[in-house]
Amino acid sequence: MEDNATHHYISSFFLVGVPGLQEFHKWIGIPVCLCLTLTLLGNTIIITTVKLEPSLHQPMYFFLCMLAMNDIGLASSPALKMLQIFWSDAHWIDFDVCLVQMYFIHTLCIMESGFLVTMAFDRYVAICIPLQYTLILTTSVVITMGLVCVARAALLVLPGPFLIKRLPYCLKYIIDHAYCEHMAVVKLASANTHINRVYGISVALSVMVLDLGLITTSYVKILQAVFRLSSQNARSKALATCAAHVCTILVSYTPALFSFLTHRIGKNVPPSVHIIVASVYLLVPPAVNPLVYGIKTKQIRDRVVGLFSPNKKKF
Repeated sequence: MEDNATHHYISSFFLVGVPGLQEFHKWIGIPVCLCLTLTLLGNTIIITTVKLEPSLHQPMYFFLCMLAMNDIGLASSPALKMLQIFWSDAHWIDFDVCLVQMYFIHTLCIMESGFLVTMAFDRYVAICIPLQYTLILTTSVVITMGLVCVARAALLVLPGPFLIKRLPYCLKYIIDHAYCEHMAVVKLASANTHINRVYGISVALSVMVLDLGLITTSYVKILQAVFRLSSQNARSKALATCAAHVCTILVSYTPALFSFLTHRIGKNVPPSVHIIVASVYLLVPPAVNPLVYGIKTKQIRDRVVGLFSPNKKKF
């Protein structure tokens, strides 16, 4: 085997964008820019509203702020480079910069999933054991749960860049993707990547199975508690408090599952479809989440109306 010292290592990668749709890149950049703008504007409004309104200083809204801050980072990490590719033909990205982008994208994705679990737990406590809500979800517990989500994501993704750095990249430098994604980078290595592949699928499956399992368990308990209520009005009110969170879960996990499956077993799925779905997973939920919570959550909706129309009567 040739010694590592004699390998020629590439210093940069070439991000194609959306393979097969290069002539439409300038048009594809428009929805990307729109999603980024909505993400920045919507989530900033959510955070500002919760900060300025004392009545919203509750665990449910603290978790929502964590999700909003994470969404800003999640959308910004790939979108800025994608817009450079689509509108400025700036396809090249430094090797180390690519690894940094990859690290943050995957870390923020896992944090997103973790925050959805904490929000499901919040709804479980609020509906199933409401009398103990303030005793269980104290400020220190909320902060701890948030830090656990951050630490878990940071530590799970940390080995990824180091495992990639140990691989030789000698010939292949073209990434058929719009951003630096773990498996897309691993596939270019001029060596056996079995460890990297096992690591990637293990992290993705463990996070998805654990988090979806916890969310499902929470909502099974919630539904059991709701249907034990004697009043139809009480049942409707309880379910309404969960509506925004359920919508967020569907928006977040549906494209994530599709992207995960097509990347590994969808051999007949065109690359352009996979890249678009993978981009939707990162860009659409952060843009949609503030709209979902603004429409579905009356307290947020009323405060936002009051924030922009202080003289207008709240409805």
